[in-house]
Amino acid sequence: MLYLVPTPVGNLKDITLRAIETLQEVDLILCEDTRTSSKLLQHYQIQRPLSPFHQHNEHKVVPHLVEQLSAGKKIALITDAGTPGISDPAFLLVRAAVQAGIQVQTLPGATAFVPALVSSGLPAHSFYFEGFLPVKKGRKTRLSALAVLPVTFILYESPLRLPRTIADLIEHCGGDRKASVSREISKMFEEHIRGSLHELEAHFKQHPPRGEIVIVIEGIEE
Repeated sequence: MLYLVPTPVGNLKDITLRAIETLQEVDLILCEDTRTSSKLLQHYQIQRPLSPFHQHNEHKVVPHLVEQLSAGKKIALITDAGTPGISDPAFLLVRAAVQAGIQVQTLPGATAFVPALVSSGLPAHSFYFEGFLPVKKGRKTRLSALAVLPVTFILYESPLRLPRTIADLIEHCGGDRKASVSREISKMFEEHIRGSLHELEAHFKQHPPRGEIVIVIEGIEE
């Protein structure tokens, strides 16, 4: 059995009882950064073997992990924060496990874009999740496609790249397009800044952002 276990995006209490029980019972926990995950596991007194699983080694280790799963081992995959597979490693292992006939179970839990979307004040009945934009190749193509979507769309971004991304959004969507920037979700300094893209650009020139960023942008009016 392969378990995909969501972990808190901020407050360590944002984890389900089922997630804790699962992590206590598996034979191995795969994680992006053992130092980050160790803090969570120590907090809940979970003592299970840890092994790194991230974008730099996933192609190499997937075959061996499938062998272990096929032999009957129970393995949990977690990320530094949020649900595995949402802008984080998971797809390659899940695909290989499914192809090998291994049962995959995904637990419900924390995902950063959901509270950002619901708190934005923008339509949430239908939306498009993009995740991280390409840094270079293909960036303009993706922005052009997103700009004409008739539904709310969602981006992840780092604080250092936020000013450039807002400027790019203004170029493709226009400065009057409504948007919301959420940061530090579920942490002490959680913040949601709402307004036009021009207003957000002006705000973050005066207040350089910190923490992980979720940008929610309204769709084009049909």
